[in-house]
Amino acid sequence: MRIAVGGIHVECSTYNPVLMEERDFNVVRGDELIRSPRFAFLKDYEAQFLPTLHARAVPGGPVSRATYEAFKADFLARLAALGPLDGLYLPMHGAMNVEGMEDAEGDWITAARAVVGDDVPVSASYDLHGNLSQRIIDALDMYSTYRTAPHIDVEETMRRAVTMLVESIRTGVRPILLWAPVPVVLPGERTSTEDQPAKGLYAALPAIDALPGIWDASLNVGYVWADEPRATAAAILSGTDRDALETQAKALARSYWGARDAFVFGPKTGSIEECVGWALASPTHPVILADSGDNPTGGGVGDRADVLAELIDKGASDTIVVGITDRPAAEAAYAAGLGATVSLTVGGSLDPSSPRVTVEATVVHLVEAAAPAEREAVVRFGGITLVLAARRRPYHNIEDFTRLGLDPKAAGIVVVKSGYLSPELAPIANPNLMALSPGVVDQFIERLPRHRKMKPTYPFDKDFDFAPEVFLSARSAARLKGHGKG
Repeated sequence: MRIAVGGIHVECSTYNPVLMEERDFNVVRGDELIRSPRFAFLKDYEAQFLPTLHARAVPGGPVSRATYEAFKADFLARLAALGPLDGLYLPMHGAMNVEGMEDAEGDWITAARAVVGDDVPVSASYDLHGNLSQRIIDALDMYSTYRTAPHIDVEETMRRAVTMLVESIRTGVRPILLWAPVPVVLPGERTSTEDQPAKGLYAALPAIDALPGIWDASLNVGYVWADEPRATAAAILSGTDRDALETQAKALARSYWGARDAFVFGPKTGSIEECVGWALASPTHPVILADSGDNPTGGGVGDRADVLAELIDKGASDTIVVGITDRPAAEAAYAAGLGATVSLTVGGSLDPSSPRVTVEATVVHLVEAAAPAEREAVVRFGGITLVLAARRRPYHNIEDFTRLGLDPKAAGIVVVKSGYLSPELAPIANPNLMALSPGVVDQFIERLPRHRKMKPTYPFDKDFDFAPEVFLSARSAARLKGHGKG
């Protein structure tokens, strides 16, 4: 069987003013895609996987229209050149926003459907923070989404999507795909599967998968920092028994709705001032303080220096701040050289509205980078060690520190631009604090403007009732009608 593979995977805050361009993406094309470790699992299937293009980026602002159209044209041309096909697998994220466009995944997926035709089954995998629309559902035959946040089941989810596709091609059975939107949209940091009630909701999904006539049960939290109508939670099911699928979709939707008031932050939260105060007073270490409003892996700009300013104001010592995106400051450190003292203005390098600070710092480490955009400088002033990055990047793994000569386990305070902590940092946090800091991925979502989000939607609106309604994909509805069952 001949199965094409390709897609685009990015999460975009519509509140982020910095457009994403082609240079922000890691793009693999043709055989490079198949050789990528991300897709190594495909070798386990008795099928020929035909690569197109896969573009992936650290979350950020909207994708520029020119960049998106170039990626899409390349993908579609490669897809068209592969025909005839037995199937198409789309590894997506689901929270892409494109300059001047609404429902970007809907545009991408329907364009792919138009190329492969109505007879070719199409399966997609999503991040659980992806947003859906009827347009997206109508173009697909089967669907699966992550079940963990932090995401530790990426390959497992991709396997579910591919397994369904291979089985559909092998047997000729075309599953029913349906969904039940839920008018709730919450930050990932309040819906981590490490904590209840999300932990219990997602733990129940494998048992639903095991029911007769059900192939996959998915539950999307959605992406709250997209001011779009499709930004909601949803239950999505694939399978062959319509009654069972509808029953379980409604039950999942009711369960999520019923738990809406129980979703809370896992770590202790407070303002920047409160969290810095708690960190300085903590008798245990390392305190890991998450600057959640500027988290690049949630779509934040990554260039705000307000937490740094508070640490300086309060005389913090034995503190690592990692990292602030500021290419000019990083370049200044490189120009000064290792061991030099240099005056640096830090912050606001990408978004002019971001807070800045000016410091006299000593350059203590410079990464040997192949290109200026990959440079990272470590500088020190007072009791604070600061990492400056030339481009937006997360620092969520221990190796991100050790390769810079830093030991997060030995520090008193470690500040990361993050929301919930990664599986590597969470175990060493003693304690973990989350600053509900301002930014384009502000956790205090009610203070963000809402122009395009569906109304009513919790928690923006609270005084309304909800009863789940199930919607078939257009393809499923047509097949059921043709068999006299719809």
